[in-house]
Amino acid sequence: MDIEALLLSLKLALWTLVLILPFGVWVAHSLQSMGKSRSWIEAALALPLVLPPTVLGYYLLVGLGGKSFFGIPLVFSFTGILIASLIVNLPFAIQPIQRAFEAINPEIREAAQVSGLSKWQIFRLIELPLAWRGITSAAVLTFAHTLGEFGVILMVGGAIPGETKTVSIAIYDKVQSFDASGAGALSLILLGTSLVAIALSYGIFSRKPATSKKWRG
Repeated sequence: MDIEALLLSLKLALWTLVLILPFGVWVAHSLQSMGKSRSWIEAALALPLVLPPTVLGYYLLVGLGGKSFFGIPLVFSFTGILIASLIVNLPFAIQPIQRAFEAINPEIREAAQVSGLSKWQIFRLIELPLAWRGITSAAVLTFAHTLGEFGVILMVGGAIPGETKTVSIAIYDKVQSFDASGAGALSLILLGTSLVAIALSYGIFSRKPATSKKWRG
């Protein structure tokens, strides 16, 4: 059992979640008011779902190498794989929240506006509480996906123990060294985590909100 790789993956997943979730809420909410450019923005945000990890990893390797966009090289570092993780997880952090915001009845917002609430008050007091299922689902999926990400993380960070060697890379290394028991134990952890994440996500969205009974007068 590679505890160091497991702890590093947990650290990466937590940092990814803390940084991307507020951004995901903001983007998902902003997409509702966008015009013709909305479809292009949605397509760009969904690219990590369809791009091969080698393609995305290559562009990140070029962008984060040398002086990178930040003036210093970030490849083969925890900061580099964190940036890669944030980009890879954009669809998982945005789409569930976007669907939750879209499911809110427009009449609720109109009633809040008529009541004199500002846009910020409507967002904070009404929309956020109603979209909690989407936000929770996004958090669970992002956390689980980060734990299992392999291709992009390997290309950007390599396999430096304690710095960039996550649990998925540790599994690959153990398979290469014919350590079947170690690879099996780590794989079982990721399998269990993924199963719990999917179960939670399906459970959250399968619950229908209680509807008020209609009384006949």
